[in-house]
Amino acid sequence: MRGVAFAWLLVAGVAGAKEPAVPAPLTQEHLFPSGAFSFKTPDGWKVEPVAGNAEAIQASGDGVAVRLLYRSGETGFDSLHVTCMLERLAPEQDSLPQVRYEYDFLSGDVNEMRILDSAFQVTYDAQIQGSRVWRQRNVTVVGKGHSLCAISYAPAELWKKSKATRATLDSILASVSFR
Repeated sequence: MRGVAFAWLLVAGVAGAKEPAVPAPLTQEHLFPSGAFSFKTPDGWKVEPVAGNAEAIQASGDGVAVRLLYRSGETGFDSLHVTCMLERLAPEQDSLPQVRYEYDFLSGDVNEMRILDSAFQVTYDAQIQGSRVWRQRNVTVVGKGHSLCAISYAPAELWKKSKATRATLDSILASVSFR
């Protein structure tokens, strides 16, 4: 199932673009510790476990990050999505309780897998890598024995200014391949 469920992510970014952004080449392939899926990143990105969360790994580089949270089997679709929306770069108590939604709970079905997609901005009390305001996108995919949240994080200003950053994050998400 090579990128089937995530391939639709690229359509939204390309549909309205006057000039398509060129993502960084995804040259490194990584296997999730359980072997359930793989994904790709650009050269130089760091991939490591998320402290305190055995279900998640995080890839980071170029000032942005992608966190992948996996649960074997098909878990509660909506509840998993909401749980993953709380996967922040800092503990929840270290951010403002209000978030500004870009869009929320867009849904669809691709190849017998259900998808939910939400994007919003989180403001942290202290700067993280030089920024307090971060855009977070959560894409939850459930079906065919898999439950996965793919969460991308980018400083809000970088997200607004860099088409290449947006394209790279989308291409990393689209590279997810279930095994």
